[in-house]
This record gives sequence, structure tokens and C-alpha cells, in this order.
Amino acid sequence: MFVKTFAGAVVGIDAVTVTVEVNIAGGGLGLYLVGLPDNAVKESEQRIRAAFENSGEHMSGKKVVVNLAPADLRKEGAAFDLPIAVGILAAMGRIETGALADTLFAGELSLDGSVKPVRGILPVAIQARHDGVKRLVVPAANAAEAAVVEGVEVFGAGSLKEVAAFLNGEAEIAPAVAAADKTAVAEAGRYDEDFADVKGQAHVKRALEIAAAGGHNVLMIGSPGSGKTMLARRMPTILPPLSSEEALETTKIHSVAGLAGSEGLLSRRPFRSPHHTVSQVALIGGGQSPHPGEVSLAHNGVLFLDELPEFGRSALEVLRQPLEEKRITVARARYRVLYPANFTLVAAMNPCPCGYYNHPSKECSCSSGAVQRYMAGFGPADGPHRHARRGDARRSVRTGRRRAGRTEQRHSRTGVPGAGGAARTLPRLCGGAYQRHDERGDAARILPAGRRVVGAAGTGHAAAVALGPCLRPDSESGAHDCRPGGTRTDRSGRRGRSDQLPFARPRELGTMKIKN
Repeated sequence: MFVKTFAGAVVGIDAVTVTVEVNIAGGGLGLYLVGLPDNAVKESEQRIRAAFENSGEHMSGKKVVVNLAPADLRKEGAAFDLPIAVGILAAMGRIETGALADTLFAGELSLDGSVKPVRGILPVAIQARHDGVKRLVVPAANAAEAAVVEGVEVFGAGSLKEVAAFLNGEAEIAPAVAAADKTAVAEAGRYDEDFADVKGQAHVKRALEIAAAGGHNVLMIGSPGSGKTMLARRMPTILPPLSSEEALETTKIHSVAGLAGSEGLLSRRPFRSPHHTVSQVALIGGGQSPHPGEVSLAHNGVLFLDELPEFGRSALEVLRQPLEEKRITVARARYRVLYPANFTLVAAMNPCPCGYYNHPSKECSCSSGAVQRYMAGFGPADGPHRHARRGDARRSVRTGRRRAGRTEQRHSRTGVPGAGGAARTLPRLCGGAYQRHDERGDAARILPAGRRVVGAAGTGHAAAVALGPCLRPDSESGAHDCRPGGTRTDRSGRRGRSDQLPFARPRELGTMKIKN
């Protein structure tokens, strides 16, 4: 007897409807799976046989051939267990074949016959609606996720026996209902951490607000305990709520990765913080069985790279393309998939290897050469592809400020030590414009890109790092001398040390003027 039903195969973040054809005839014994199945699909035979026995059914003693069409598309995962088992039961006459019309099945079978959740249900439901399928039978744990797709009835099943009884009209399964819009909106505003909890750090918060408003990337540099991670984790709370299209696309990515929850559409913007030992494949996606990487999981959200210099150079270099194109194309010999990657990059690093350069109360134990080598890949450089060029805003984060020979510490309500100190470097802001802040945090001047800064002694290396590679003091002014150690003489005849390293205080930068 010949029977067919429908399943779904995930390709990238989209899906393809697969026709499961089952034919039972004489001339042999056993179950034969064809249609380019992978090992997980081939192993479904043993799971189906055990599920049949524990559900009161018996596999046919004849030759059973199962074809997964289209045959040139590789089938991966255990989501084909349920549609294959239902097709075999229908071919054996245990399920009415008319009940399979316009119905798509997805689910992994346990040995006891229960239906376990699978990844990628949301793109499968979207594709089923596009192909005219009217009914979906999925695991009960995936029902809320699939129910967000309108125009398709979704039924959550707990076991193979329950599915067979439902298709024969012997039992009822209530259709799954998507979460109410009001509940989703209320949930979108709930965060365990809130940007409003941060006290102090006015300059850093201003830079993060500009980055959030314009979708710019941020690099925060400061000593341990200055609040870099605390601020980064709270950045999603000041981003606008997800629109319906953004929520659907973001949930599709998390569904394919197996990270979607039981609440349906994601209501909050994602925040991803991979460890610095992350590989290129884990960061951008791919692998033998393609999966989205961290940059795609952070789509429409924030990707936070803590301890930026500890990341491998190759891992940082692969971020160049997604930062510019907002997508990732993973091309391999067997497949080519496209993952969206429109995220806000927030990075944090220490100012030196020990982390206490220019600290108000702790002494730095690093030499000037060690600090320069540590900052080599993230400060101004002549090459066009340095990592720092990818950041739209730079901000130093300090634990406190020194006035009149004493240190003034400010703390936030979150309990992070020294989270409220003032930051006083010149951030690089959006669109090539540079904004200088005075000690009160007021905007003093906007410096358009392409202009250079001429300043007094002490503005050289500090201003170059803080302002970015486009704004360097004139070499003839004598203010820019990057050589470690020694002394120099400025125009006024004063002599001083030339080991001016990044992040000098604004009062040490001298008077600045614009030169065309």
C-alpha cells in the first residue's frame, strides 16, 4: 500500500516541505530509507520499532520503503521520526489515510513512544503555511512556538499513541494558541537588569545612548571593576522593543539553533556574550551540520566581546564582513546558507596587561612598551583593516577621579565597585564626527571627520588614540612623539617625558583648535 504525508527540512533559517512517501509490498523484509538521509534519520528505524512496541503496535513483516522527496536535498535531524512512523501506520491500515491530507508532522520519537521537541519548528510552520498546509502536528513543547504563525492549526502531541488516536477521531487535542499581544508587550519591558540602575558614568552612558539610537558599535576601555560589563549587559534595555517582523526573524534563528523557549516569539532583544576562546565557526556559523553562530544569534540585539585583546586575531577578522553587510554567507562544498547578522557590537578591554594604567589609586606595573604592544591592534594604525576602525565609538571607563590630591569614588546601586566614575576621553562618535566633552559632561564641540587637531604638549599619543586615526596632531607641533621613554622639547621650550600613553586626562590635553 502506498501512502504519503509531509514533513519539514531546515535549510539555513528557512525550511523546505518534504514529502514522506511510504510503500509496503512483498518481496523482502526490513525498513529502507532513501532520499539522502543523514545518520540521525537512518537511526530513526530503531527508534520507530521501539516506539511501536511500547505503543501497542507492531512493525509490518513486509518490505517497507520510505522515500524523502526531494531526494537531492540532504535530510538532517530527528524531526522525521514522527512523520515516518505515521506514514508507516497509515500504510499498515492503522490510521485512516484521509486524515493525512494537508497535515504536516514533526517530532522526535523516544523509545517509549513519547514525542520529544525538535529545533526549527517556526520556519517549518512558516513554510507549511506558504505551501498551503492547513494543519500541523508537533511536539507539545513546540506548540506555542509554531502557533505564532497565523493561518495554520497547530496541535501539540505528547505521544505516538495520542497522535494515532487523534487522526482516527478517537481523541481530541486542543489547538495551540499563541500568547496574547498584551502579554508579549508587557514581557518585552521586563529585564532582570536595567540601564536606569547605573549611577554616575555620565559620559559612558551618553556614548551608549548614542550607539543605541544610531546602531553604532562601541569599544569601552577601563580598569577591572569600572563597570564595563555591567553597562554592556544593560544596553538592550534602552533599545526599542522588537517589531513583529524583527521578533519573527529573531525567533526563527533561535529556533533553528534549538534555543527558542516555550513562550512563542521572543519579546526581548538578544544579548550574546561568547567566551574569548570561541572559534571562527562558533562565532559566524557553519559546521558540518550548519548552525547559526553568535553573530546571528545576536541579530537585532547586542553582541558583547569582553576582554577583547584575548580573542584570537582570526576570530576578530571574520567580524569585518558581518559588521559591514549585516549578514553572513556560509559557503561549503555541500551547502551554502545565508544567516542575518544585524547586531550592535559592544567590546570591552583593559587599558594595559595588568589593567590599572591611569588608575586613580592603584599603580600600574606595566612598562610603556608593554602597554603599546597591548594596544597595538586596537589603537590608531596605518593599515586600512585594523580592528579599531570597525568601532564607531570609543569610551574609557574609570573607577574614580582624582581631585586636589584625593580620589573621589562613585558607586551604583548594582553593587559593582567603582561603577560610577567619570570618563574623560574624547569618544569617536557616529558618522566620522568627534565630540569633545568637558568635565561636566556637556558637549563642547563637534569635530567633523577629515580635520586635524593642533594642541599643546601632551595631546599627542593620547589624543591620537582617543580621537581615532583621522585626528592626529601635526608632527611639526612637537606634540606627537610615540617613542617610549626619554624627554622632548615642545614649542614653549619646556622639557618633559615623551612616554605619553593613551587616556590622558582632558585637563592635560591643553587648548585645542581646528585646523582645516
